[in-house]
Amino acid sequence: MNAPTTPPLSPYTTPPQQKKIVSHTLSVLVDNEPGVLARVVGMFSGRGYNIDSLTVAEVAHAEHLSRITIVTSGTLDAIEQVVLQLDRLVPVHNVTDLTLQGKSVERELAMIKVAGRGEARQEALQLADAFRARVIDASTASFVFEITGAASKIDHFVDLMRPLGLVEVSRTGVAAITRGPDKM
Repeated sequence: MNAPTTPPLSPYTTPPQQKKIVSHTLSVLVDNEPGVLARVVGMFSGRGYNIDSLTVAEVAHAEHLSRITIVTSGTLDAIEQVVLQLDRLVPVHNVTDLTLQGKSVERELAMIKVAGRGEARQEALQLADAFRARVIDASTASFVFEITGAASKIDHFVDLMRPLGLVEVSRTGVAAITRGPDKM
């Protein structure tokens, strides 16, 4: 009796390989006019891409240009598609994947409100000092700390404040810029 033979594998029968999800920071220079941000965000939502962080501000008043900094995550193929599709939008002047360039500085600002008294209050102040967070508002029952740094630093500080009386957190989103003398 012969053992059954297995048919040769085809591309349709092989299990799909898991693709690694990565986070990328994109810098997008756009015209500062009504509806531009909606078009950029609409491109993401229309294609099912997620935005982890979004920051936008005018950077050249005379030229009416704004810079949108977007942190998004997906496969490398998806990120590449995002960049190509953003670059095709009419009000977009330039799209730079700062993660691929590898020469950028990223920072985020957060305000963190912590309520507490006694030892918890003292511990919160000591941790704030260690993280170089500044007290920007204080009362006998709470503090508001301001902290600037990498998103991971802010995440860690917030996690440490939870058991000490974390009330709420407000974050700006990532701001990023390339290193060196060249423009993006």
